[in-house]
Amino acid sequence: MGKSMSSLLRKWTNLGKFKNMYRDNADRYGKTTAAYGPFSRHRYCKNLQLCHFSNMTFERRSRLDDVARDAGVSLATVSRAMTRPELVRATTLARVRSSAQKLGYIPGGVARALVSGKSMTVGAIVPTLDSAIFAKTLQAMQSTLSQAGYLLLVASTNYNNDAEVEAIRGFLARGVDGLFLVGAERSRQASDLLRNAMVPVTLGWCADPLFDAVTVDNHLAGALAARHLLDLGHRNIGMIAGQVSSNDRQRKRVEGARATLLEYGVALPEWLVSEQPLTLAGGRQGCAVLMSAAHPPTAIIGGNDILAIGCITELQLQGISVPQGLSVVGIDNLELAAHVTPPMTTIHLPTGRIGEQAALSLLRRMANPGPPQEIELPVELVIRKSTEPLST
Repeated sequence: MGKSMSSLLRKWTNLGKFKNMYRDNADRYGKTTAAYGPFSRHRYCKNLQLCHFSNMTFERRSRLDDVARDAGVSLATVSRAMTRPELVRATTLARVRSSAQKLGYIPGGVARALVSGKSMTVGAIVPTLDSAIFAKTLQAMQSTLSQAGYLLLVASTNYNNDAEVEAIRGFLARGVDGLFLVGAERSRQASDLLRNAMVPVTLGWCADPLFDAVTVDNHLAGALAARHLLDLGHRNIGMIAGQVSSNDRQRKRVEGARATLLEYGVALPEWLVSEQPLTLAGGRQGCAVLMSAAHPPTAIIGGNDILAIGCITELQLQGISVPQGLSVVGIDNLELAAHVTPPMTTIHLPTGRIGEQAALSLLRRMANPGPPQEIELPVELVIRKSTEPLST
């Protein structure tokens, strides 16, 4: 009997400790504290001592009928206000939204999708998240889409074709209303998925005639960089680029530079093009390769700003001053380009506008299906302090 009484007292002691712990946490995090007791039934556990209370009650989540009751309208009117607000009078819509905000009502995504046929999500697939270029594009996309009530979902492929296929499949399985991808060249499997996706697709940077696209002239970007160096008297020019076989943006920039140099009778042979990962380390390595040649260049073009900044770093470590010893041009016009030493000459690509226009393109296409359209944004040379005339 003594043993049973001792065991019972231990249980109630633990119960009291749990109640106090719950009350403290409830007060701290704003949970309801309406039902501390009596605790009519409990289950005794080895580790937690007490882990189930049937009398505990929590404040339930606001529902659609709560909003209807508070706003003084029908359930159908609230449903229309949530899914088709353009069909609801402005005064009624304002009242419904005010009630929803007051009650903390959050529309259920699954239910709303069943009613409207939309998930209100857009999927964006980019080569990497470790890039200020794509970060700026995604930020602009998110800002534009959120104004229309859409949520942006993001996947990164790390420049891997299989990962891109899986990302496309994953987004389509989740019912996204549209897709954004970078570049026009991809595996046949990925292309087949996009053609049969039954949702709008918009591409960025490069165009494919099958889909909407927001592009820049990557060929012209390479050409502008080469022409600037030619105008400064350089004739021995090298280039550090990404893998041109799998990156259409990088390939077009190399082709643009090479074509412009040929107009001046200057060659850009393969040994003066160093293909590297699109990183600072890649820029450094590419620069080291070019500078180890029997006749090193007097100027180098980076296929993007990160490669060019890595190149400047390597030159400075080798004791070569920029631009006195060698001129460097980048492509992108990242914010960082204006703040390195020396501030870097580059080709401006409107990466933020690419994101904004891609989002608008998807919104238009989701509302009005039609033939694919391409929007080309301008690029321009930004001259700073990393280039100067070739000294004779």
